[in-house]
Amino acid sequence: MDQQPQNDTDFLEPSVLLDETHYQEGYKNGYHDGLSSGKEDGRQVGLKMGFQVGEELGFYQGCLDVWTSAMRIDQNMFSARVMKNIEQLAALVSSYPLSDPENEQVQDVMEKIRLKFRVITASLGVKLEYEGRPASSKQDVEDL
Repeated sequence: MDQQPQNDTDFLEPSVLLDETHYQEGYKNGYHDGLSSGKEDGRQVGLKMGFQVGEELGFYQGCLDVWTSAMRIDQNMFSARVMKNIEQLAALVSSYPLSDPENEQVQDVMEKIRLKFRVITASLGVKLEYEGRPASSKQDVEDL
């Protein structure tokens, strides 16, 4: 009766442990590299998105500045309805939560601003759109 040595499992154990050690080390290195590159990617995306939002808000504010300047020169330049819409747009633009980007209402406020802007330009009979975003779809016009 030959008995095999009981060291067969012990013979493979260092190999399995070494493999597991390499796996754990590779996982930790990958995790830390991913974490740092993910933060940088997130920062770049956030910077880009913040710039786009600021650019669009600046466009609407510029239009508001022109319209309010025109109203100061000639108070009868626009109808009472258009003037009311311009005041509402100004309130919406100033209420946009610039310093709170994680506010869940930012998209709602921006959509209200866009809609109010389209209402004003339609009332004035002008075709004026912010060119930094896609043109209004047919559905957007039907929503008015």
